[in-house]
Amino acid sequence: METKEVQCPSCCQVFDVALPPLEEQPCEVDYDCEICCRPMLIRFEMDSAEAMSLADL
Repeated sequence: METKEVQCPSCCQVFDVALPPLEEQPCEVDYDCEICCRPMLIRFEMDSAEAMSLADL
C-alpha cells in the first residue's frame, strides 16, 4: 500500500496516510490527526495528499 506524508494543520506534526486507489481520486476524507487527534480534511489528488483544518473551511 502506498503512503504519503501529511502535516497536521493543528499540531504541525508529520505522519503517513494511505493513498486511496487512483480510480477513487480525487477525493476528500475526514481524518483525525494521529498525534493530537484533532479532525482535519485530507484532499487526495493524483498521488498527492494535502491536509486542511476543518476550521478553515
